[in-house]
Amino acid sequence: MAKTFVVDQEDGQTQIPFLRGILTRSLQRAGLSFEDAYTVADSVRAQFGGTPEITRAQLRDAVLDHISSFGPAVARRYQHPASPDTILIRDAYGQTRLFSRERHRLVLESSGMSYESSSKVTAAIFQHLMRKSLQEISSRWLGHLTYRYVRMSLDAEAARRYLVLVNYLRMRQPLVLLIGGAPGTGKSAVATEIAQRLEIVRIQSTDLLREVMRAMIPERLLPVLHRSSYNAWEALPTKSSAEKVSDVRLIDGYKAHAELLTVPCEAVVARSLRESTSLILEGVHVQPRLVNSILQDANVIVVPIMLAILNPEHLRERFRGRGERCADRRAERYLRYFDSIWRIQTHLLSEADRGRTSIIVNYNREQVVHDVLATIIQALSERLTAKPIEVFD
Repeated sequence: MAKTFVVDQEDGQTQIPFLRGILTRSLQRAGLSFEDAYTVADSVRAQFGGTPEITRAQLRDAVLDHISSFGPAVARRYQHPASPDTILIRDAYGQTRLFSRERHRLVLESSGMSYESSSKVTAAIFQHLMRKSLQEISSRWLGHLTYRYVRMSLDAEAARRYLVLVNYLRMRQPLVLLIGGAPGTGKSAVATEIAQRLEIVRIQSTDLLREVMRAMIPERLLPVLHRSSYNAWEALPTKSSAEKVSDVRLIDGYKAHAELLTVPCEAVVARSLRESTSLILEGVHVQPRLVNSILQDANVIVVPIMLAILNPEHLRERFRGRGERCADRRAERYLRYFDSIWRIQTHLLSEADRGRTSIIVNYNREQVVHDVLATIIQALSERLTAKPIEVFD
């Protein structure tokens, strides 16, 4: 790891350590998203790694070089934080943040708009604020302005979806998103993206819960737990000697494996509800009994989703790609048990269809995120009904 270095101040004597966190916050105030700001700060740190001292001018020039691709406005706000095109957004609690066009666009896109439409709306809103020479506005006023512009420039349905999403973000009623699917269908990646879009801070993988249980319960006491979902049948009593396990036995093994995770999953959900915190629970162990137990709580919005990849070769390619990116994901084992994984997916999709759980096919990252968000917005629409005057005034 590169050594921490110090930066000479203008007086030529005072020195402070270079910290990525401080630079990241400065870049966020200049209008970058957290991810972009952190990436730039990390690149600057790597550039000067091992250098004992640099001047403020050297640091400024390096940062400007790294943020040049984000446009001159970002560079201007970084060098002059109080520049005229800096707009502060004040929320209902009195907290302020810099207006970020990227964040504004992402909220619009999360409500169901295309990238092109959301970009145009954000650009128009920003230009309107610039013409008004506004330096600080309330988050509700900005929301109402955006709602009216969307309704005028697009249509009433797009405006309604935006209203529903903003109402959810304002109300903070607990949302439990359950993402199930066979191994390799993209559950973790989708969960991470949705969490960022909806500002959900709690994601729980059922695989992690399983690992905790494995550490507590030895294999000799609970052998099914120490298998994977696709080969748990091997630990069932009277193991079959057939070369290819029957569908019934394969699914019995999966169910036995998944049932062991039901109680810890319910406990994780129960804690989130006690704390009124939204949660994304993802994993192959998300199955009907778990979904039904959570649906009984009337004080939470539960959205179950089953991800699928319907082309077997596409699923194989995902496993091969996993092996290339991260050796410890054991791609070879997934491929060896591919037939079992495929048959488990067939079972999961059948159960999801029977239980009216939304099935979303993962063709590509952008489309699956759009489809998941659309499903969530629809569920929110049924529970969080409000008029614009109630949300924005």
